[in-house]
Amino acid sequence: MSYVLTDSATMVRRNLKRMVRYPSMTFQLLLMPVVFLLLFVYVFGGTLGAGLGGPSGGRAEYLSYVTPTIILMAITAAVQGTSISIAMDMTEGIVDRFRTMKIARVSVLTGHVVGSLVQTVLAMTFVFGVAVAIGFRPQANPVEWLAIVGLLVGMAFALIWLSAALGLASKSVESSSNIGLPLILLPFFGNGFVPTDSMPTVLRWFAEYQPFTPFIDALRGLLMGTPIGNSGWIALGWCVVIGFGGYLWSKKLFNRESTR
Repeated sequence: MSYVLTDSATMVRRNLKRMVRYPSMTFQLLLMPVVFLLLFVYVFGGTLGAGLGGPSGGRAEYLSYVTPTIILMAITAAVQGTSISIAMDMTEGIVDRFRTMKIARVSVLTGHVVGSLVQTVLAMTFVFGVAVAIGFRPQANPVEWLAIVGLLVGMAFALIWLSAALGLASKSVESSSNIGLPLILLPFFGNGFVPTDSMPTVLRWFAEYQPFTPFIDALRGLLMGTPIGNSGWIALGWCVVIGFGGYLWSKKLFNRESTR
């Protein structure tokens, strides 16, 4: 076990150094959710916020409504880098060199996953800071803040494993940069930007039962100190399903590549 931990720590350090030495990807992953936040709040926020039917309406209310969605998009944007970095390793020969060395095989994926988790936490923190800077004021108590952190880390960890599997399934770096696009688009087909009541029947049904909707509901309620019903448990269930499925898929694909 100490052998595995030591090798995994080395791989994590390798991926963190890559993040520092190539900051353009990190900057790009941070830029997209911030642009969406500013766009929806300052361009569409006045009109969409008035349609929410709250006591105040307008841009301030819409900022509280949309911030959880943008934080989720920060996760989906950041984990897309996992697919790209894993595809780079698998196609450029570095994994073949690792196989000739006496290292724990599991450490290769562990390094990517933990390194990406650190990058994702930084991205979420940055987006949350921008939201606060432009007027977002959460109402969560200390217990709710613990639940928020656990939910965000759980969803990030689950999506990173899924992204790792997508990177392993990609045939090239170029395809890996596009294969995770549905993860970025899914929040648009949920209750992230507008309530599902305004949607056509078929789209409303999809929006209410897709994985990101209960996560957004739970995060929105926890941040604003309002009841979340069973959204939290449903979100945690999706985290387990996505994370465990992504882990098994990644393990199968990586072991298959290792035996070639």
